[in-house]
Amino acid sequence: MSLRSKMKFPGVKTIYFDFDGTLNNSIKIYSPAFRMAYDFLVENKKAETREWKDDEISRWLGYTRIEMWDDFMKDLDESFKDRAGAIIGREMHNQLLSGNGCLYDNAAEVLQSLKKRGLKLVFLSNCSVRYMEAAVAAFNLDGYFDDFICSEMYDFIPKHEVLKIIKNNYPMNQVIVGDRFHDIEAGVKNEIYSVYCQYGYGEEKEGDMASAKIKDIREILTLV
Repeated sequence: MSLRSKMKFPGVKTIYFDFDGTLNNSIKIYSPAFRMAYDFLVENKKAETREWKDDEISRWLGYTRIEMWDDFMKDLDESFKDRAGAIIGREMHNQLLSGNGCLYDNAAEVLQSLKKRGLKLVFLSNCSVRYMEAAVAAFNLDGYFDDFICSEMYDFIPKHEVLKIIKNNYPMNQVIVGDRFHDIEAGVKNEIYSVYCQYGYGEEKEGDMASAKIKDIREILTLV
């Protein structure tokens, strides 16, 4: 545990959790979905044949669909972005429903412990409604979370803007937990605590502005 992560956050009553890379080891379902979509682009002569490593693919986990395509293939025809994006979404959904998803070790136990303490837990992810609903079903997340929010519900606006809209619906003090800059930015811009998950898919610099950094999901229990 880092020295920063030993700081205790007083009076926290609400915790927002990112999902992919924070609770869910989602490369297991994202990488086959991405490769399927990329094969579709190659077949349609929109991309060159190449092999993709998981650590190359994981850079887009936590991005909204719009952000992912702007970063990956900005000049691709919108119709092909939509079709390839639909392949990714459909395959991730199918992977979850087939039981191929995997929460990080101890994630469910941590959520259960926080729930027992009476904390308000809110799922907050840059994902689609369909994916969120599949995740809820696959991992019985409705047994832990009080509310479920995803970016598609707000037309894929940035996470910090979504948080600004919803934060007054939940008790203060608040903390957001995630593995990408989106999560830390949301905390900073909304003046709440933020926790950066170093075990996720972001680069280390993405957590520079976080209130604390953790290397194991169980460290959350020492912060609140």
